[in-house]
Amino acid sequence: MKNDKLKQQYRINEQIRVREVRIVGDNGSTVVPTRDALNMAHDQGVDLVEISPNANPPVCRLIDYSKFLYQQKKRQKEMKAKQVKVEVKEIRFGPQTDEHDYQFKLKHAKEFLSEGNKVRAYVFFRGRSILFKEQGEVLLLRFANDLEEVGKVEGMPSLEGKKMFLYLAPKKAGEKKKSQQARDREAAEAEVKEQKRAQQAAKPEVDAEVPANGGLFANAKISADALKKLTEDAED
Repeated sequence: MKNDKLKQQYRINEQIRVREVRIVGDNGSTVVPTRDALNMAHDQGVDLVEISPNANPPVCRLIDYSKFLYQQKKRQKEMKAKQVKVEVKEIRFGPQTDEHDYQFKLKHAKEFLSEGNKVRAYVFFRGRSILFKEQGEVLLLRFANDLEEVGKVEGMPSLEGKKMFLYLAPKKAGEKKKSQQARDREAAEAEVKEQKRAQQAAKPEVDAEVPANGGLFANAKISADALKKLTEDAED
């Protein structure tokens, strides 16, 4: 059934009834009369397949039709496999959600985002709890911060009726953002390394001075010893 639909998309050989067509191939393209194109296909033992009927002139290929259909079917299958179905998962909070419930929902949100789904988190204000909308906003902002490794915020928390929403999308590969704690740790490590480099850079200068002074003192000591020995020899 699928092959029949695919076949109906393309005209081949004598079904192509225009005056001229553009033949495309590995060596480029050329415009020829349709009759000449049909003769070329016949000589090569292949089919004349119209792949772009709306072009002027229509674009065709010289190829075995069954092989062409197989390639098209394979390409469609690959494109379908690459299409990722993105779902929107909901996470519901109350304005005074306890820590245990918060961590439980945080874990599920991480799983949803890691699987490539979006997350719509919201705080539902029941009755007079709308007075605590600031608490709801703080809760959603904390939620977004705890998910920054796997998700990115698509908009700040917004109040719609009795619900305050926050939307998060999964991060793409290579888009992973480091947490503030990790960034602070790396900055501290970089500072320590810089201090060590500065100390090592200054150390050779000090070391260079010591041998120089040591050499002068050593030469002076040798000269004094030699002079003393010469004096003693003269007295003898």
